[in-house]
Amino acid sequence: METSRLPRMLLMAGALLAWPVVASAGQAEQAAGFGQQIGAESQALAAQAIRQEIERMRQDFVARLAALEARLALIDRGQATPAPAPSAAPPTAEVPPGAAGAGGPSGALPVYGNVSAASKIFNPDVAVIGNFLGAAGRNAVNPAPALQMPESELSLQAIVDPYARADFFLAFGEEGVDLEEGFITFPTLPGGLLAKVGKIRAAFGKVNTLHRHVIPWTDRPLVTGNLVGGEEGVADAGVSVARLIPNPWIFLEATGQIFRGDSGDIFASSRRSDLSYTGHMRGYHDLTESTNLDFGASFSRGHNASGVVDGEDAGRFTTDLVGVDATLRWRPLRRSIYHSFVGRSEIVWSRREQPDGRQDARGFYLSGDYQLGRRWFTGVRFDRSDRAEDASAHDTGQSITLTYWPSEFSQLRGQFRRTDYAEGVTANELLFQLQFNIGAHGAHPF
Repeated sequence: METSRLPRMLLMAGALLAWPVVASAGQAEQAAGFGQQIGAESQALAAQAIRQEIERMRQDFVARLAALEARLALIDRGQATPAPAPSAAPPTAEVPPGAAGAGGPSGALPVYGNVSAASKIFNPDVAVIGNFLGAAGRNAVNPAPALQMPESELSLQAIVDPYARADFFLAFGEEGVDLEEGFITFPTLPGGLLAKVGKIRAAFGKVNTLHRHVIPWTDRPLVTGNLVGGEEGVADAGVSVARLIPNPWIFLEATGQIFRGDSGDIFASSRRSDLSYTGHMRGYHDLTESTNLDFGASFSRGHNASGVVDGEDAGRFTTDLVGVDATLRWRPLRRSIYHSFVGRSEIVWSRREQPDGRQDARGFYLSGDYQLGRRWFTGVRFDRSDRAEDASAHDTGQSITLTYWPSEFSQLRGQFRRTDYAEGVTANELLFQLQFNIGAHGAHPF
C-alpha cells in the first residue's frame, strides 16, 4: 500500500515545483504582448500628432501667403503703401567676455536670425579674388605684358549694427595697394532713402559700377577706356543717396551722388569747391516669366585736369558725361542652369572743355553672351569710341569670348580681340584669364 502511493506523491511534487516556472512563462508572454500593443498605439498617436502639426503649419502658411499677395496687389494698384519697419528694438545677446560697450548703449549685441551680430562685428566675411592675365599677339598702341597679375581683390564685409553695414574692397596690384571701394550703407533712413558714405564707384551706367572680376570680358570696352576713365572709372570719396520711386508699372530707382572731384583722368579738383556730381535713373521690368529688361540713364559733371597746371588752377574747364544703358536677360525657368542669354549696350556722350576748344565725343559697345551648357559660355562684343581729348580720333574693336567655370570658385576665359586704332594700327590679340577666389564674397548688385 505505502509502496503504491509513492509514485503518485512524486508526480504531485514535481507538478507543484514546475507550476511557478510555467506561470512565469505565461505572464511574461502576456506582458510582452501587452507591451507590443502599447508601443504600436504610441507610434500611431505620435504619427497622428505629426500629421496634425504639419496640416496646421500648411494652413498657416497658406493664410499668410494669401494675406501677402492681397497686400502686394493693393500696393501695385496704389491703394496701400509698404508697411513701415517695426520700431521695437531687436532682441539682444550677451556680449562676449572683454567686449563690453561694443554693441550700443547697453553693450548688448543685436541678434539677426538667431545669430548674434558678434559673429560679424568681430569676424567679418573675408574673401580674396585673384585675377591672372596672359596675352599673345601684338599691340603697339596699348601694349600689355605677356603674363601679369594685375589685381587681387580683398573684401571685408560685415553688419555694423541694425542700421548699417560696411564693405571694403582693397586692390592689390603690381604697383601697390589701393582702396577700390570702402563705404558704409544705411538702408533704413527716413523717407525710404538708402545712403552710402565713403569711397564709391559712381552709379554711371553699368560697366563703371562693376569690379574687374565681375565684367564678362577680360578687358573693359573702348568707350570705358576713352571716355569713362578706364579701369579706375568714375570712383571717388563722397556721398550717395538712392530712393525707389513707387509706381504701378515698373521698378524705378533714382540715385544722386556728390564726390570730392578727383576721378583718375576724368575729373580733377584744384580747390575745395570743385566737387563732381553724378545722377542715375534706373528702370526694371519683367517682360515674361523668363525675360526681363534693365535700362537706365546717367549724368556726371566735374572739373577736368585741363584746368590744373603744376598743381595750380589755370582755368575753369569742366567735363560733362551723359549715358544710356540697357540690359536684356533671358533665363528659361526649367533650363536656367543650362541655357541663358544676356545682351548689353551702353552709349556715352562726352563734352570736355579744354584750352584748345570743346571736344564733343561719343562711344558705345554692344555685346551678347550665351550660355552653352552648365559650365560653358560664349559671347561677342563690338566697340566704337572717340577719344575724350580729341573727338576726331576714332577707335573700333571686335571681340569673341569663350568661358569655362570649373566651379563657382574659379573661371577660365579666352578672348580674341581685334582693335583698329585711330593711328591706323590694327592689333590682333589672344587674351587668357584665370580667376579664382577663396572666402565668402558678398553678392554684387543685380
